[in-house]
Amino acid sequence: QVQLVESGGGLVQPGGSLRLSCAASGRTFSSYAMGWFRQAPGKERELVAAINWSGSMTRYADSLKGRFTISRDNAKNTVYLQMTSLKPEDTAVYYCAAGASGGAYSAFGSWGQGTQVTVSS
Repeated sequence: QVQLVESGGGLVQPGGSLRLSCAASGRTFSSYAMGWFRQAPGKERELVAAINWSGSMTRYADSLKGRFTISRDNAKNTVYLQMTSLKPEDTAVYYCAAGASGGAYSAFGSWGQGTQVTVSS
């Protein structure tokens, strides 16, 4: 079982940046993929980005490529989501998730509690 704790959310103006962090415990961190998802009010949860166990492969939602970057530090058991050029439509609760396996296309089964990101002037 994996325990995940997100941090770094908050209120940011349009065009601003935020970096989310997710600290993991409970399983060998370098053995599984990690992902970031988001859910806006009234919408389904959607994949933002995923990264494989080593950090050598990433994938992104097509609409977010170029603005968001996922990375991981296996020595710190932490995955990050760097968000730039934020838009009001990026407002959502952001969740990190642990993959069932090491590949970036892994299914995700363990979830954090979420962190709110609000983009507003």
